[in-house]
Formats: sequence, C-alpha cells, structure tokens
Amino acid sequence: MGTAASIDFHSGVNRGVPPVTYGEGDRPPRGDYARARADYTCEQDWAQYSAADHDTYRRLYARQMAQLPGLACDEFIAAVGQLGAPDRIPRFDDVSERLMKATGWQIVGVPGLIPEEAFFALLAARKFPVTDWIRRPDEFDYVVEPDIFHDLFGHVPLLFDPVFADYMQAYGEGGLKASRLDACELLARLYWYTVEFGLIATPQGLRAYGAGILSSAGELRYSVTDPAPRRVAFDLRRMMRTRYKIDTYQAIYFVIDSFAQLFDATAPDFAPLYRDVRASIARDGELAAGVVLAGEREFAPASA
Repeated sequence: MGTAASIDFHSGVNRGVPPVTYGEGDRPPRGDYARARADYTCEQDWAQYSAADHDTYRRLYARQMAQLPGLACDEFIAAVGQLGAPDRIPRFDDVSERLMKATGWQIVGVPGLIPEEAFFALLAARKFPVTDWIRRPDEFDYVVEPDIFHDLFGHVPLLFDPVFADYMQAYGEGGLKASRLDACELLARLYWYTVEFGLIATPQGLRAYGAGILSSAGELRYSVTDPAPRRVAFDLRRMMRTRYKIDTYQAIYFVIDSFAQLFDATAPDFAPLYRDVRASIARDGELAAGVVLAGEREFAPASA
C-alpha cells in the first residue's frame, strides 16, 4: 500500500482504508474498509447484529412510521413495507429480491461512506449502497454519518417506484460524467436538494420524499409544516448555485411537481449546464442557503 499522498482516494477503488470525503469532521469515517471489495461493496454479516442492534432498528422504525401520515409522499408510504419485518434489521438479500422484481435494482452492503466514483458507478449499475452498521444507543436521536437505518429506511423504499428508480440510475450515470468534468460539487447540490432533502407538491399539500428528511426524527415535520424555512420551486441551475449546510435543518427546500420532472431534468447533457452555472457563479456568486430570489415561486407550509 502506498502512502496517503500517493493514493488516489477518489478513484473509486477501495484501498482498505477510509476514503477522503467532503466536509469536515473530528474523526475519519467509521467502518471496516479492509473487508470490502475493490468497488467498496461487502457482504452483510447479518449474524454480527446484537439484540440491542435489532432493538435500535425496531425503535427507529416505529418512531418514523408514526410520523409518516400527512408528511411523507404516498409513494414512500406505499413501499416502505417492502423492507420487511420492522422488528429486526432486514437481510439485504431479501430486500434485493423484492426490489429486483419491482424495478431491477438491488442493494449492496458497504462499510460506510464511499468516494464519489464508486458511488456513481454503483448507481449507474442499479445498485444502491447501504451502510451495514447501525448507530449506537447513545446516537439514537442523531448520528453524524449515514448508518443502515438512514440508508435503508430513507432511501430504499422509493427505489420501488419505477420513475424514481430510473432517476437514480440517471444520476449515477451523470455523476460519472461530472467527475470527468470536475463538476461533482455542482451535481452534489442536486443530490442534496432532491434525493436527500426534497419535497414534492401533491393535491393534498407538500410532502417529503428526501431520505434525509424521511429518516430524521425532527426534520420531517419541520420541512413540511414549519413556517421558518423557505420552499421554492425546483430549478436545476438555481439549485446548483445554492450552498447547503450539513449540520442543521435546511434553510431552504426545493419542491418538485412529480418524479417525472426529476427524471426529465437529468436527461439532457449536463456539460453545457455546468458551463452556464459556473458562468453565473463567476458573475453573480453562489447563493447562500435560505435566500429567495425575486420572482421565485414559493410554497406555503402544509397544515400541521
């Protein structure tokens, strides 16, 4: 193994050590990367989970399920039962069998956070990486990194929706192109404001579909009903100019009209889009989270 300075941590190839990731933290990503394959995937050692681990999953699942009505989108609520029995951590193979029949996707285990290239390559192959460890009891209300509950409960149900499943594959394919164009930060903002923290307008009012919201004890209700954050219509260029914070509730949420709108937005070649966004940033600067521009369509919070 080479020195840290000689290893390309963003190549998408596992070197047996935690990868370099964006953002700041007091410790490197947890997880045993030495047992992962070259593409960062690993077998789920289901037998390793203790009774306390299963109980943590059960309590997290029950808490979030109680909040979903009136706050989560119908597509998520309809599919979350596909995860299996709520009283224990699901076996990845069982979920993958159902998912493959529905949309041709499967879930694969990973030891923790993985680099962009590896992440994009898995999505492009219709494989969603799920962290295989679960938070400690003292992290029940907040965990710094995505764990199995966030990845599985927050992300996987919507992969049973054909349109959203196609969007995720298109995002992975776009990510591989973005890495060659040095545009991963711009594409990361799209992911953040849609897959992680997106809202959707429905005939019944605003609903959440982003995994970071759906797996959060507090942000689910905040994002949909609280008057404090701003909620504006989905706009790809504007979104890519907008910064975000990872350690607080979001100051702004972007609202889509349908999952088809998301899929259609990823269809064009993004190379001209990246040039336009970079030119806008060079001319007018980036946008801070929470800023609403003149003439933007805003959405009122849903009734509590």
